[in-house]
Amino acid sequence: MIAKTRAIKDIYNLTRALPTRNFVNPKYVYIATNNARCNKSEMYVKPGDYVKCCQIIGKRDGGFFEQNIYSTVSGTVLGYEKHYHRSGKEIEYLKIENDYKDDMADTIFERTEEEISKLTKEDMMKIIRDTALVGLGGSSFPTYVKFQTKEKIDTILINGIECEPYLTTDHRIMLEYTHEIIAGIKYAMQAFGAKKAVICFKKKYDDLEELWKAVLKVYPNDNISYCKVGNFYPQGWEIEMIKSATGIDIPHGVLPAKYGIMNFNVSTCLGIWRAIKHNEPVIERNITITGDGIVLPQNFRVRGGTSFRDLLPLVGGYTPGEKKLFIMGGPMMGVTPATDDVILTRTVTSIIILNEHEYKEEPCVRCGSCVYSCPIGLLPVQIMNAVKAMDKERMVALKVNNCIECGLCTYSCTSKIHVTDYVRRAKLLTKAMKK
Repeated sequence: MIAKTRAIKDIYNLTRALPTRNFVNPKYVYIATNNARCNKSEMYVKPGDYVKCCQIIGKRDGGFFEQNIYSTVSGTVLGYEKHYHRSGKEIEYLKIENDYKDDMADTIFERTEEEISKLTKEDMMKIIRDTALVGLGGSSFPTYVKFQTKEKIDTILINGIECEPYLTTDHRIMLEYTHEIIAGIKYAMQAFGAKKAVICFKKKYDDLEELWKAVLKVYPNDNISYCKVGNFYPQGWEIEMIKSATGIDIPHGVLPAKYGIMNFNVSTCLGIWRAIKHNEPVIERNITITGDGIVLPQNFRVRGGTSFRDLLPLVGGYTPGEKKLFIMGGPMMGVTPATDDVILTRTVTSIIILNEHEYKEEPCVRCGSCVYSCPIGLLPVQIMNAVKAMDKERMVALKVNNCIECGLCTYSCTSKIHVTDYVRRAKLLTKAMKK
């Protein structure tokens, strides 16, 4: 176990130290017609059509919101194909052949700072809605919905904690896009009338502290600061972050806006800057490709809709031998697609490729590890037993829907039981009850 832990640490330090590598011109991109929040869509283009980069090519329906679909390159529409999505499901994608010209849509233009200074909260909300910006820390929640709050916001919190193992995407973004992130923060502060903003990252990140301490001296009058928080998981969970940064303990199920707090991921702040400054949707993002199953783990900046298989040669391919385990997202909360035929959409933070090791599941010994480790204070083992008994009323009584699916109950289980999977099943079963 010690050797394995050191291997993980070495891989993490490598991707954190290496500069991000650009791969923004794939031969083909694949644009998801639906996603985890939108199961219906209408496409405006057909095979043979020429599309421009950042052109609206369809619209997704999320029930209480709609979302424009953009082409991330200029080129020719070839048709539809099925590939795996970050949800773990195989879905339909529109395939576009890149002409490498980046012929931009007429909707892309640069606003002056004077023009931006006159934008109201409603103006910015419309821009962010029209450019279809979503939470880029992995949540994919429409950002404009946050701008609809009627609550008075005093503090903007920026989440740069990235607490799951292996992931270093946000770390590199904070090193490489510092001024753009600050611009996005300032736009958010302007929209909400917030008095201050705080950037949160882990205490152990000395390089980030050194950089941000220096850079923020250039912005002495903007009331932007940084806060070093704990090195534990799940410190990146918004309730934990808020408590560490402000001392405010947000009750579960209550929006932080009720306490005058609005939080965004650092990548989302970069997206806010692009949307407000350039009227541009997210067509590129940073992603960590890592794990002991590939030769050279590193971070990439990729065009939205890139196939993971196009990146595989750039990491030296797979390491010899052993069956590979693929994880989209972090190892604690990510999903495991059946193959490496996955598409890197704008909300994919990482692809982790591990040499798979078989573990034998043992009977529960009632050690209580899952209970002690739960950040919500749930009783995972009792939820598991309720699922086995199909006792839905018991599942509800155990407050299963409060689970944030952090995966700590599975990680801490001495019997190697996939407890989190039982809790997910319980959430689905109780959701069906409500219908």
